[in-house]
Amino acid sequence: MDEQLRAVGARLRKNTDMLKPSQNTSANLPVDPMESLLIRGKMIGVLLRDARVAAGRTLEDLARLLHLPVEHIEQFEFGDDVPTLPQLEILAYYLEVPVSHFWGQNTLEASREDYTRTQNDYLALRDRMIGALLRKAREERGYTLEELSRETGIDAGSIEQFELGETSIPMHALSVMANAVRKNMNYFMESVSHLGELLSMRERWKLFSELPQDVRAFAANPLNVGFIEIAMMLSAMPVDKLRSVGESVLNITM
Repeated sequence: MDEQLRAVGARLRKNTDMLKPSQNTSANLPVDPMESLLIRGKMIGVLLRDARVAAGRTLEDLARLLHLPVEHIEQFEFGDDVPTLPQLEILAYYLEVPVSHFWGQNTLEASREDYTRTQNDYLALRDRMIGALLRKAREERGYTLEELSRETGIDAGSIEQFELGETSIPMHALSVMANAVRKNMNYFMESVSHLGELLSMRERWKLFSELPQDVRAFAANPLNVGFIEIAMMLSAMPVDKLRSVGESVLNITM
């Protein structure tokens, strides 16, 4: 599909270039505006089909959404007819893509291929990082590979491969080993990359959503930021200093 879009885009660029004055003559080169319109319609059709397939939607889904016959949606995708901007806005919302996707020149299919390659590199790197953390925790605990194997029931050779990042660690095995070396799962979780920040934010949001409703309402009110900052400062104080502050408050109120 991406090759098809590039070919259509190349034809459009070639046709658009014909609008520019020639470098060799002052006369403009002939241009076929009708062909430009047809090519642009084909490009929108390719991008529409790309977005529909990526979203896992059918022609029937789009037909119901726009209250059009299925054949009309097929005409959109073949470029035989072109949707209006309001129709594209509805489609963009439904297919979860920006409206600008439909007048760009990059398919989601190509983006997914790039993402897959990046994802594989990320998984290999994380396997090595988790393995290194496991080895560090094991050595801090004073366990040999054989001792950790006896504690967990996991073969010592497998643990060594885990630590070297040569084998991905199944989640249940990591949980058992983490417990044996006295580490919680947060110790192994990603925390420095964009993905790590996103996952951490989701964990914090989960904790926040579990707070009582009145506490959430208080924390969400911008007028209460000062009170929250005071609470943060108090939580960071040494116990003896905090006790002194508490006694001072009691003296004031008595």
